[in-house]
Amino acid sequence: MNTPILSPSMMCVDPLKLGETLRTFGSGGIEYLHIDVMDGHFVPNFTLGTDYGKALHRITDIPLDYHLMIEAPEDRLGWFDIREGDAVSVHAEATRHLQRTLERIAATGAKPIAAINPATPICMIEEVLPYLWGVLVMTVNPGFAGQKLVESTLDKISRLRGMLDARGYESIRIEVDGNVSPTNMRRMRDAGADMFVIGTSGFLKTSDAEEMLRGIGECRQIR
Repeated sequence: MNTPILSPSMMCVDPLKLGETLRTFGSGGIEYLHIDVMDGHFVPNFTLGTDYGKALHRITDIPLDYHLMIEAPEDRLGWFDIREGDAVSVHAEATRHLQRTLERIAATGAKPIAAINPATPICMIEEVLPYLWGVLVMTVNPGFAGQKLVESTLDKISRLRGMLDARGYESIRIEVDGNVSPTNMRRMRDAGADMFVIGTSGFLKTSDAEEMLRGIGECRQIR
């Protein structure tokens, strides 16, 4: 299995402690910063805007993990400061041209990820496997932090891992987002996930640097 990657949700970070938190993430070896972008249409909420990623790129070298929960993302990729080494997720449910959108992401030097909601079957991304760096499986319905895990998504992760491995795509990452608590992270890892969006159910339930580092360390023990 791929080595686990941690991608803390910046939506859940205390903005008054942003600099301190980024330094803590650096000390903890955090691989990505998860940027939730919501448009109020595809999901019932507004979150981090186009300038947020630009600001983060100015103050940290940690790559960004853009999660575009927006309609027609293919028309809006240019709004974001997508750089080589970043990851970009677009929802299969939100675009009419998923393959084309993934190719456009790859052309920027970023890593293309197809995202699917809890009720979306994995067959929706079968035809774009050659264009993927990862698949983001939503383990809650997107829009708000602090939701309960949709239990059926654990089996979905397992079936997806099996499909990817059987077709020779062992290197494709399975990212999970939603109620990634320490207990659920272990269950998701056992099911085949290897990239974890951590929010208020995980080490971002605190803004204390030492406690956060302990939480990151606990996540690192889950192999």
